Amino acid sequence: MKDIPVFNFSSFNNNLVKMNQRIFGNYLKNYAVYHHDLRDIIYTYIDYSSRLYMDPTQYGQVLNHFANYYKEQILLFETILLENEGVVSSSDARIVINDKRFVDEEWTNYPYFSLLAKSYLLLEKLSKSIIDQTNIDHKLRRKLRFYSLQYLSLLAPTNFLLTNPTVLKLAMETNGKSLWTGFNYLVQDLERGKISQIEPSAFEVGVNLAVSPGAVVFENEIMQLIQYSPTKKTVFQIPLILVPPWINKYYILDLQPKNSFVNYLVNNGLTVFIISWRNPKSGKGNIEFKDYVTEGAIRGIEIAKSITGSQKVNTLGYCIGGTLLSIAGAILSKKKDANPINSITFLASMIDFSDIGPMGDIINTALVSKLERGELINNGVMNGEDMETAFNLIRPNDLIWKYVVSNYLKGIKPAAIDVMYWTNDNTNLPAAMYIYYMRYMILENKLSRKNELLINDVLINVSEINCPVIVIGMKDDNISPAITTFTTTKLVSGPVEFILAESGHVIGAINPPSAKKYGFLFEGILGNGFEEWVKTAKYSKGSWWKYYIKRIGELSGSKMHPTQDLGSKEFKVIEAAPGKFVKEKC
Repeated sequence: MKDIPVFNFSSFNNNLVKMNQRIFGNYLKNYAVYHHDLRDIIYTYIDYSSRLYMDPTQYGQVLNHFANYYKEQILLFETILLENEGVVSSSDARIVINDKRFVDEEWTNYPYFSLLAKSYLLLEKLSKSIIDQTNIDHKLRRKLRFYSLQYLSLLAPTNFLLTNPTVLKLAMETNGKSLWTGFNYLVQDLERGKISQIEPSAFEVGVNLAVSPGAVVFENEIMQLIQYSPTKKTVFQIPLILVPPWINKYYILDLQPKNSFVNYLVNNGLTVFIISWRNPKSGKGNIEFKDYVTEGAIRGIEIAKSITGSQKVNTLGYCIGGTLLSIAGAILSKKKDANPINSITFLASMIDFSDIGPMGDIINTALVSKLERGELINNGVMNGEDMETAFNLIRPNDLIWKYVVSNYLKGIKPAAIDVMYWTNDNTNLPAAMYIYYMRYMILENKLSRKNELLINDVLINVSEINCPVIVIGMKDDNISPAITTFTTTKLVSGPVEFILAESGHVIGAINPPSAKKYGFLFEGILGNGFEEWVKTAKYSKGSWWKYYIKRIGELSGSKMHPTQDLGSKEFKVIEAAPGKFVKEKC
């Protein structure tokens, strides 16, 4: 018989006190944010209800949905009773569980838990039917979906001890040790102020993450520029500079040697530079979006050109880094023959923000107005942990409740996953930059239109980008939807091609050939829309990296012997990669 854990009442009581103190302190600290959220939720449902009551036809349709729901509940109850007695019910009365939250056999082996799971799925179906089939405007529908998702995710029977058979079984098998361990994990997370998604001690930047050899060759107030050491006897003449997002840190492109995109590029003969954005501290809210353009992207391009002696530079922007690069590309395109950009790759990036996927459920005029009034800004910056919370809410079942169940109800220590460590390594955002981006890019979508965005006294027109462009979208991207990334192919003027990789925003991008996972579509016919491109595209198994290295190699000139010394007389080595900026915490 397994040992029963010793219950320490004093420790338990102290932990309860800590929990209450933390919860109360957090409430006082974030009262304004909670008040904003609650008010918006209430207004959303009041708006929906008032529209519903003013339209008897639609009100009747909602009542019909409820009637169907009650009918299905009765059929479900009858089916469970029959199956419990060994009678196979008719197929149209059965509900098949197709949800990864209920994959454990305990959910189907026991009638009580089967009824709970299937009743919950019927409730989800009811909510979706009412919201999707009611005649309301698109913005209200999206907000209803978002808030309903949060509540339904919270109420799932998997999230509670007495309604989760897997948790109960584990508790009995361990004589309660799993619950006691989980409770202690809960206390620790309350002390940290966030749910643990990873084992934080498993990784360290510069030790087992971001370890590709290189050096910082330039730094200013907002970024360090890293140049990587060559690993081949010959390298391509034209260098490649990577512009990552400044939401989270650059090393998503340089995780471990086995899945480092940087490492892969360097090992295939490219001279690679990358921007490491600074994590702005309190009081740095005056840094503007235009500073990221001129002192970030454009400055980095000029330095890479100077150090290598190349007349041109290939560029790649990931996520919001691609958005930034499109603006830099539009500005530099005005230089005509003096334009230093040889090609641009947009990796999971948006220029047209007309459809931003699930993020559109929560971004609206009211939110941006509150940001502009400073209601959600702390000492001039948008806290990085608040951004992490926003992204987690897009997929609450995968990024919140999964860990609640695993950590606190099962007492399982979070796994050591490099991508999740990066996700949790947050960065602050300067208020001026963030507000500008939210209003003019996302809310008003000015970047997609000609000459409506003014940056550094230059009217931005991305159609003036006439260099070769490679657009890479991700099939299951919740941050930069594939169909939205595809619109970039219609906005630029140069030779353009589209690649559609499988998986999501991060895992789809960080997919080394050695993983032998996922595939990609390429060489579809452009000009007739996204669906036509998909129908006409070729499919290849494995990573898009292999195809991309071939394409970027064709755009990188002839081969030459590399200079082993990093930097130049003008841009001397400051420190070894990964540099100090990437190690700064929120």
